Amino acid sequence: MKERDLEAASYPLSPIHESAREAELPSSSTPSQSKPTLSAAAIIPVWICLSSAVIIYNNYIYNTVEFKYPVFLVTFHLTFATIGTRVLARTTNLLDGAKDVEMTRELFFRSILPVGVLFSASLILSNKAYLHLTVSFIQMLKAFTPVAILLISFAFRIAEPNRRLLLIVLMISGGVCLASYGELRFDMVGFVTQAMAVAFEASRLVMIQILLHGMKMDPLVSLHYYAPVCAVINLAILPFTEGWAPFEEIWDVGPGILFTNASVAFLLNIAAVFLIGAGSGLILTLAGVFKDILLITGSVLIFGSQITPLQIFGYSIALAGLIMFKTSGGK
Repeated sequence: MKERDLEAASYPLSPIHESAREAELPSSSTPSQSKPTLSAAAIIPVWICLSSAVIIYNNYIYNTVEFKYPVFLVTFHLTFATIGTRVLARTTNLLDGAKDVEMTRELFFRSILPVGVLFSASLILSNKAYLHLTVSFIQMLKAFTPVAILLISFAFRIAEPNRRLLLIVLMISGGVCLASYGELRFDMVGFVTQAMAVAFEASRLVMIQILLHGMKMDPLVSLHYYAPVCAVINLAILPFTEGWAPFEEIWDVGPGILFTNASVAFLLNIAAVFLIGAGSGLILTLAGVFKDILLITGSVLIFGSQITPLQIFGYSIALAGLIMFKTSGGK
């Protein structure tokens, strides 16, 4: 698998998923030359702040405000993104890349819809995990995403295993296992939920490589097409998962909180467009590592999460494996 493929695991295309891992970009994507650009020194701090803010804000809503309806919140974010991308398409050139996509009925049902289903499952599960696990532990578990991408790529024969890749798989897997073993507030339901979210996210990213190969879709253009699909899917399952309850509690939470939460998430996707051309893959990977470290530190300081020396050691091994993967170009 190529180096760009792992960047998909390091950036979110999603309004909440960071998820991300924090803005995804198909390997064939190229930023539009007509878009304004920002230097790495200018956009990376903005991206780190927005990415961290989305995660901390979501956790605040779920566990401090106690609005425990992730399906509703994901649906709200996607609806906001659906409207937001269409407003941007009419008022700015940030979505000019959508003009390069010839969306046909066949392409929609063959590629967009299947990827949208995986995207929706990934978003819902990754947000449900916050009801059971700490922010710091979830960040550690997300380090396994590149391994999941590699394993699925091996299965689909997109990538061929070699000693270096197997060593990287072993390092990341071993590091995540140590981090899990050292977790003081381990919750099996949350662990399985996050593991499933990683599996769906990795499957989605590999499916993008297979089904959308050659298409030019940056994170914002991708969101333009996927947000309405995922919003409809989520809206269809909302009555069977959370029912009418979230609508009854909207005013207790406050529409302002939901609106600002969705706005921050949407701004993250805009920042991702500028991030794409801001620096090399290694620079962006190191920025992502720094962001994860800040998130874990913030989780300890803001939410009182507890981390152990064994977790720090295990997570350090996993991060070393991730950096090895990036510096090797995924080969």
